[in-house]
Amino acid sequence: MKKYIIIVLFFCFQGLFAQVQFEAKVSKTTIGLNERLRIDFAMNADGDNFMPPSFEGFRVIAGPSQQVSQSWINGKSSFNKMYSYYLVPTAKGTFTIKQASIEINNQVYKTSPVKIVVSSAVEEPRDGNNAVISADDNLHLVAEVTNGSPYLNEPITVVYKLYFSDNIGIRGLKDIDLPKYKDFWSQNIEIKNMAPERANYNGSTYRYIVLKKVVLYPQKSGPLTIVPLSIDVSVELPTNRRDMFGGMITTTTNKTVSAGGKTINVKALPENGKPADFSGAVGKFDFRVKASKTELKHGESLDLDVSVSGTGNLKLFSLPKPVVPSALEMYDPVHTENVNVALSGMQGKIADKYTVIPQYQGDYSIKPMSFTYFDLTTKTYKTITSPEIGIKVLDGPVAAAPAVPGNEEAGSEADKNQLTKSDQFRFIDLKTTLVSAKKEDFFGSGLFYGLLLTPFLGIPLLILTKRKKEAIDKDVVGNRIKRNNKLARKFLTEAKKQLNNKELFYISLEKAMHNFLKAKLNIETSEMSKDKIREILVDRNANPDTVHDFIQLTENCEFARYAPSSPVAIQQDYDKALVIISALEKSIK
Repeated sequence: MKKYIIIVLFFCFQGLFAQVQFEAKVSKTTIGLNERLRIDFAMNADGDNFMPPSFEGFRVIAGPSQQVSQSWINGKSSFNKMYSYYLVPTAKGTFTIKQASIEINNQVYKTSPVKIVVSSAVEEPRDGNNAVISADDNLHLVAEVTNGSPYLNEPITVVYKLYFSDNIGIRGLKDIDLPKYKDFWSQNIEIKNMAPERANYNGSTYRYIVLKKVVLYPQKSGPLTIVPLSIDVSVELPTNRRDMFGGMITTTTNKTVSAGGKTINVKALPENGKPADFSGAVGKFDFRVKASKTELKHGESLDLDVSVSGTGNLKLFSLPKPVVPSALEMYDPVHTENVNVALSGMQGKIADKYTVIPQYQGDYSIKPMSFTYFDLTTKTYKTITSPEIGIKVLDGPVAAAPAVPGNEEAGSEADKNQLTKSDQFRFIDLKTTLVSAKKEDFFGSGLFYGLLLTPFLGIPLLILTKRKKEAIDKDVVGNRIKRNNKLARKFLTEAKKQLNNKELFYISLEKAMHNFLKAKLNIETSEMSKDKIREILVDRNANPDTVHDFIQLTENCEFARYAPSSPVAIQQDYDKALVIISALEKSIK
């Protein structure tokens, strides 16, 4: 009896040991406000679609990094996989790191929540291995504003520069808090070259790089605050130690720097001399109204172009609308913009094109139009008035004479109201449709027998549907392919939505490409090595260059999450992924 109990216990414990384990491990549960926390999400079986928690109360400064290990000991295999993050707290208090999830063997597993207590900043021990200089005195993030007291809708430029001395080196940068421009219209200016330059800062010579350029148009008068930019900088500092050749050994530390908040005092536009029809244009402009033709026949049309060109807040005001006689039918305009946003502000042209169709013959005029803008040079309002445009309609119906001499528009409108529409009268029916006065009884009718037999006819359909569903459920491989294909499309769509969020974009793009491979090649995650992928894709008739681009883009996804990337580069990576996936779809057999 004892023998059987031991055997049963052996198999019970063996089943227990074979269970999937997915847990969250932290470096410590109590940390200071100036300390870092490491959290590892570890599992003993490979999985897909890992979803980290939101890390409320913390800021991610590194991660996720991935580690995989697999070993064979005494004929038994062991597998371990881990996603690691480094976090810094944003405030004191008790915070809960919520559950992470992952899909393993078609089941979703979740970690347990972890509580972390954040106390006041703690004193860091110093020793001979520490840096001999401080990053605080050698690293500065500065926001340079061109004008701290602009007028409403006057452009200002904010340039963010990172100054660092010759004593330190910069190993990497990561955005923490992006600036917010509430009550401003904002436009980022692309930075094509981040090469260091030299300049004087606080009386000393520094190197600097430009991190961000923004053009702002204040939309509200009074004091407006720009929320500061904060970044995490990986800094290389010298130490007291020397290598075997006498060279100084450096140490790398992370430093969070902020540009500091900026307050912009926006002046309201003067009320003195402001016209009633002022639409908010500020800058230096030219105003034109032009008709494509001034003579036309009945049934023809003309284009009336109303345009403003120059320098100023072109995207932030509306153009005046023309007033035409009622005998000229005018349609809603087509709005076009050809505006370039540079550091100096907006430059270009905006236009409204109206299509005008005459209803009657005669001579008509389009009244002069006025456009007013505030000139920043003279600090006064200026009004430009277009000339009157005469329109001659050569033929067509003649409008009734206006009731009041000179009231051309009223007469035309009255005459238009007298026109008769063709749908006001019905023609006499030439055919009759007779309906039997005697109604057929429902009992014994064709509809009665049809409804009676419907349940019996539906039974075979239900049987066929059930068998088809059972066949689909048994097709494990096919279901897995469909699921992975669906996930690939889902994450690709999510990547498109996150084009303005670099980290979430590259996470979604990597998952989309990962699930695309699993769907097309029917392989598991354990087979997802670069060499294996290249071998399978080439064997399936994929173009070697396309395969190379696919693997390279997949490798770049994780790196790009932490390296500086412009919106243009992110869009290019998304477009490249679409081209690569489309090419593989067509070529893979």
